[in-house]
Amino acid sequence: MFHDRRLHHAAIDPRPASAVSHGVGMAGLAGLAAWIALARHHGMDGPYAALAGIAACGVPMVLWSLLVDRVHRHASTGIDWTVARPWREAIDVSCVKLAGLWFTWGAIALVYATFRFYWDGPYTFAMAALGAAAPILFVLSIPYVLWLDRHLVEPRDGAWALGAWLTGLAPLDAQAVAAHARSWAVKGFFLAFMIAIAPGGFGDFVRADLSSALGDPVSLANWLITLMFVVDVAFACVGYLLTLRPLDAHIRSANPHAAAWTAALICYPPFIMMDDGRPFDYRPGTAEWSHWLAGHPLLLAATGAVLVLLTAIYAWSTVAFGLRFSNLTHRGVLTHGPYAWSRHPAYLSKNLFWWISTVPVLSTGSLVDAARATILLGVVSGVYYWRAKTEERHLSSDPAYRAYSEWMERRGAVPRFWRWARGQDQKLSSA
Repeated sequence: MFHDRRLHHAAIDPRPASAVSHGVGMAGLAGLAAWIALARHHGMDGPYAALAGIAACGVPMVLWSLLVDRVHRHASTGIDWTVARPWREAIDVSCVKLAGLWFTWGAIALVYATFRFYWDGPYTFAMAALGAAAPILFVLSIPYVLWLDRHLVEPRDGAWALGAWLTGLAPLDAQAVAAHARSWAVKGFFLAFMIAIAPGGFGDFVRADLSSALGDPVSLANWLITLMFVVDVAFACVGYLLTLRPLDAHIRSANPHAAAWTAALICYPPFIMMDDGRPFDYRPGTAEWSHWLAGHPLLLAATGAVLVLLTAIYAWSTVAFGLRFSNLTHRGVLTHGPYAWSRHPAYLSKNLFWWISTVPVLSTGSLVDAARATILLGVVSGVYYWRAKTEERHLSSDPAYRAYSEWMERRGAVPRFWRWARGQDQKLSSA
């Protein structure tokens, strides 16, 4: 009977269509899983093996997107394949656009070169990888832009506006240039971070001794949690790399609100506020879940399973994006996978993980330490709530997101649960 009621409501109030299919994420996951298995078998745990894992994740998604989903035919790409402008007509626009694009890349390179943060620790590998890729991308950008501009409905985008201003062909279009700069600022900042952290987690997972992990619920949970983060980072790297119109994975808009950038950047180095010794560091005086549950194998196994599940939901939230994962951008509205339950499943699962794994109300020191840890972790969760609201503010300009948000408020499992918990949804039990 309950199942029939769910089908009835799904029929009369269907979930809005997702901009991304289930298949593209599953294709990437299959490719990544195959590479991880191969890497473990042969002991390939180095940074270049991690990069190969990103390729193994991305290539199947590109193939699925083009051959199965046929995303290059979507109107949202801004491409009309039935139109092919003459080369002589397209080349003038393309040269101006390339000037703007190369200037942007040069500005990003200058930022990388200027700040010492990018030449320390794991970022040194990211800088080496991006430095090696730069001349290749420079050369490939020429035929790519020339080819694509022949088919774009409107080839004069933000890169063109910047190039036209730099070359004196047109006055400054501040709005278009600012939108272009925001999009590339997102790519430049987050791509370097993702490439920097990819080798560490990948190597830890590949090198781990599974035989010892199977005999210890804590080690097994940590091993599986590491795997979830390997998946998350690989998909995130692909998302920042492949912001391409033929894949319908381009950035529609980057968040224009200063509050959104503030809320996001304080969660990432070098601005991170939750790291050791930073203002929101809630860890001093606390201990991990395994400390408090030591000697209770069933509770250790159960808690480890919950933490693995929460991390799996977090990784699944990234997998659901397929080629389109990115902070601070709009690249299409997702309504499938965990986004059928909550608008922000990644933030929700991540924060629940921290509360359960840290147990801030318990302290190895004093009650003051416990109170401080609880308050600061509450502040961290507040930051993620702030991030969620700034993202909703940005996306709400899209009617597709408003339709999804309104459906989520009516039918989403998490919003309905909270209404029920507050006694505001008396119809929940009969819905």
